[in-house]
Amino acid sequence: MEEDLRIGVFICECGQNIAGTIDIGKIEEYAKSLPAVSFVGRSRYACYRKGLRDIREAIAREGLNRVVIAACTPRTHEHLFRGIGEEAGLNKFLVEMVNIRDQCSWVHGEVPEKATRKAKDLIRMGVARASLLEPQAEVKAEVNPAAVVIGAGVAGMAAALSLARLNYPVKLVEKESRVGGLLNGLYQLYPLMQKASDFLAGQTSEVEKNPNIELLTNTTVIGVEGYIGNYQVSVSRDGTTSTLPAGVIIIATGAEVFSPEGLFDYNGKNVITQFEFEQVLRDGKKLKAKDIVMIQCVGSRTENRPYCSRICCLTALKNAGIIKEKYPATDVHLVFRDLQMSGALREKDIKKIKELGVKFYQYLPSQPPEVEDKSVEVNDQLSGQKIALASDLTVLSTPLVAPPGSKELSTLLRKPIDEYGFISDPLIKLRPVNYTPEGIFICGCAHWPADVGESISQGYRVAAQAAQIFKQAEVETEPIVSHVDEELCIACGLCESICRFNAIRLIETDKGMKSRVFPILCKGCGTCSAACPMKAITMHHFKDEQISAQIAASVAS
Repeated sequence: MEEDLRIGVFICECGQNIAGTIDIGKIEEYAKSLPAVSFVGRSRYACYRKGLRDIREAIAREGLNRVVIAACTPRTHEHLFRGIGEEAGLNKFLVEMVNIRDQCSWVHGEVPEKATRKAKDLIRMGVARASLLEPQAEVKAEVNPAAVVIGAGVAGMAAALSLARLNYPVKLVEKESRVGGLLNGLYQLYPLMQKASDFLAGQTSEVEKNPNIELLTNTTVIGVEGYIGNYQVSVSRDGTTSTLPAGVIIIATGAEVFSPEGLFDYNGKNVITQFEFEQVLRDGKKLKAKDIVMIQCVGSRTENRPYCSRICCLTALKNAGIIKEKYPATDVHLVFRDLQMSGALREKDIKKIKELGVKFYQYLPSQPPEVEDKSVEVNDQLSGQKIALASDLTVLSTPLVAPPGSKELSTLLRKPIDEYGFISDPLIKLRPVNYTPEGIFICGCAHWPADVGESISQGYRVAAQAAQIFKQAEVETEPIVSHVDEELCIACGLCESICRFNAIRLIETDKGMKSRVFPILCKGCGTCSAACPMKAITMHHFKDEQISAQIAASVAS
């Protein structure tokens, strides 16, 4: 028996974001005229509590079995409206979103009449597609409550310890011979000014003593197979290969310090990096320099590396304060472009360091300091003068950069890297620090430059998110996956060869060799469906007839 369609269209004004350009009244009346539309509603903000409540109540009251939301982008709000559909008793995949903000009002603000007409077109297309939507059921997979943490720096150890304290087994994989990463080269940690070596010793002891953590040093990840809840991580250690089963993977591979070769006469002797200066302080040798000049933004905020590393100013001021307190007679000059010291505590520390006698000078990118044998010449923007600063030791504050191997690891995990080599999250604004749908999480400097406190915090957060997965007997992923009609399949193998997720393979069946989809691995990209010469592969939720209905509606009057 064919279903009697009752489609509801809900239009969001989004304050003035949509209503400021589009005539909401006109598209509301137009939506009422579309086939199978039995209810049209509008709200000031559909994603607010009242708007969501009104949608939920209307679905139940009007007996709606399809819903079209005309609002903003599904990238940020689709999950919200799908959830409301579920609360009202509707399968969440019977909810369709139409983006009349980004694709209409925001891009056609100068032509409101045309924007309104386009909004009508998009709503008509959405209704056409919604009329052919089918209920879908999530793909389920059992969960192995164990984790593999890649990288035993401060973030990786924090994540591993957090999970281990919850009695989950953790394999902590470190490619170096010791844990700690960059922490091994630091002197004191801001803001408590605890010795980094003491903090690291405490963390290392906890890791080694915890029975739920297996620490694998000198170990490299060479392969990753599987899916959320059931990963197989292949590692190589001392020439021996083994496989680590895990429900989730945490990436905590850290970063490394940029070496300023060819910049400001860097030589590693009287011109060194801030990281090398940390080691001078850590070693405890008497400082012989009477005049120290610190230069900020060396190798960062440039054409090749335009980002701010965020920790350089903090480190320079911390070390300048240490010098002034330990050697009051030493002159310390800090030459900066801008100071990045966010937060009330850090702003207060700038004042404290000035009171200790550290002198500040500001330069323009077009007029960088010039390093001579025993001096640094600065065109100071604060005084408006060109000043020659005596310098026995010049310290260059350089940024954190992605470590070698990030690209290879990102390829194994099928995760993107950004233009600077950091493993990136395409949904960073929505889900910072994680890749929840795949059970792969990222924290610390593997993600982006971060200080010690932030790295630890991110380690705790991803551990908490991993624990949420472990608490479930099984996990669910979206059913927007491909499906093979074995009657049409000729086993040509094209789909298997082009699937970068290894989600479709040729297997022996009672009908001979056929392609078979492993739904939990499929990401719904549609590549196999588009490539299949026999049209044997369809995409759940994006069938040809659903797309064709949208196309036909786009040219209808």
